[in-house]
Amino acid sequence: MVQQLFGDEVFDRHGEKIGKVGQVYMDDQTGQPVWVTVRTGLFGMKESFVPLNQAHVNGDAVHVHVSKDQVKDAPRMDADGGHMSRAEEQQLYRYYGIEYAALPGQRQSERGQQRQPTERAQQRQPSQQPSRDNATEMTRSEERLKVGTEQVETGRVRLRKHVVTEHQQISVPVRHEEVRLEREPITDGDARGSAKIGDAEQEVVLHAEKPVVSKETVPVERVRMAKETVTEQRNVEGEVRKEEIEVDDSSKRRKNTP
Repeated sequence: MVQQLFGDEVFDRHGEKIGKVGQVYMDDQTGQPVWVTVRTGLFGMKESFVPLNQAHVNGDAVHVHVSKDQVKDAPRMDADGGHMSRAEEQQLYRYYGIEYAALPGQRQSERGQQRQPTERAQQRQPSQQPSRDNATEMTRSEERLKVGTEQVETGRVRLRKHVVTEHQQISVPVRHEEVRLEREPITDGDARGSAKIGDAEQEVVLHAEKPVVSKETVPVERVRMAKETVTEQRNVEGEVRKEEIEVDDSSKRRKNTP
């Protein structure tokens, strides 16, 4: 059952995908899976605990009884420690609103395969691990920057056309008629009859072209305005706080924690 959960897709109670199973935490007493971890947050940088209470498996999908937002905002726990303490589990149960059953033992994580301790390790384990009933625990928290993006209006661009009057000068070729006198002498052989001397008059009509200006409106260009998305890198920074734990021992004796 545990091996089948690794890498399965996790869906919340509304059918929305949360992520993939990273680790499986089993109850030391019953050997049954109780919690799984799923990577959430921006770029999957956060590993959140998801309870398997009332969960069911359908093929390669694990359907849990909590919402995606609950998982995303769940208390941060150390998913690399290999075990979940009773205090940590109680905190998660309170957050998800699940009644906590005070069972002995811890929640042990599985990473891909079941690991059984050797006989020597089983014998040494009670002497190496202090009793949880006599231990005093303190949860250390720290702030982390959450980076995201939002779309804001940065300005508006309009296309507007208006009329501009400009002076144009165009050279136009025009024609006109002029009178040219041509004189041809009359020889004796061409002279016929007799000529009379007196006043006479002839008229020739002259023509000329003149420029005529008119206007017409014609389309000359189309202008379009389109939007495009440009990706750029920007650095963000901020101050975060974190808690540090110090031991103040009035007996002047300090125990180094491994």
